[in-house]
Amino acid sequence: MSIDQLQKQIRKLKNPMCVLFCAEESQIPVHIRENAGSLCDAYDVYARSLLTGLKETVPAVRFDFTTFAVLGAEGLSLLQGLLSFASEQGYYVILDAPEANSARSAQTAAQQLMNTDSIWKFDALVLSCYIGSDGVKPYIQYIKERNKALFFTLRTANKSALELQDLMTGSRLVHLAAADMAKRFGEPYLGRSGYSLIGGVGAATSADGLKTLRGKYPAMFLLIDGADYSGANAKNCSVAFDKLGHGAVACVGASILEAWHLEESDGLDYVEQAVQAAERIKKNLLRYITVL
Repeated sequence: MSIDQLQKQIRKLKNPMCVLFCAEESQIPVHIRENAGSLCDAYDVYARSLLTGLKETVPAVRFDFTTFAVLGAEGLSLLQGLLSFASEQGYYVILDAPEANSARSAQTAAQQLMNTDSIWKFDALVLSCYIGSDGVKPYIQYIKERNKALFFTLRTANKSALELQDLMTGSRLVHLAAADMAKRFGEPYLGRSGYSLIGGVGAATSADGLKTLRGKYPAMFLLIDGADYSGANAKNCSVAFDKLGHGAVACVGASILEAWHLEESDGLDYVEQAVQAAERIKKNLLRYITVL
């Protein structure tokens, strides 16, 4: 099953890390932008080189649908190609699904994304469940048959997340009410690893929140959002894992994709800088957990 595949990839590379790709021009080295015909052409060269260079270190990658979609038809074509390329390179591929603000739009998106003939190649989707069950039910009917996983967005790592996600609703925080929904829907879909095909997104900036999610939902695989955000660290992330170092994956972005810039390089060595950054983050994570 899909989550079992992710856990297998993590164990193989001894690295519980996922790299988030967003189509941002600022990440692309100057020499690539200058030699490309368009932003999408430049990002394609940049992303494919990184995917090739990181595949022996990083088990999973994640793509943000929105940042590609706002580039228009060319951006969506770029995303389609990168999803297929990442899959061919052996990554576990996670896609942040387009936002659905009605039951009808969720149904339409699920049919297109989860269809057996879909042009979108991925192993798992990140979904918002904050319009209620109407936003996720259309996807759930497909996950076992299509061997896909879902991650419900529970608690995100951005600074303003607490304005809504940490409010009390009855005796629970709002994001724990969302987690209860994920648990309820996920119980019929446990894999051999002991984790459900329906997981949750937790925040690397909130160690207490991750600890609560791990303790209350032992069968929920956690996608740790913002592991390289300000206020996040490897120690925070470690509480999301079980005693075997299983059950979670830490998602990082700029610290790897912009490593060349952070190291004040000219960008010619951007792949090498990204690989070195990934190795450093891996080493730091493994100071606190042991992946068995």
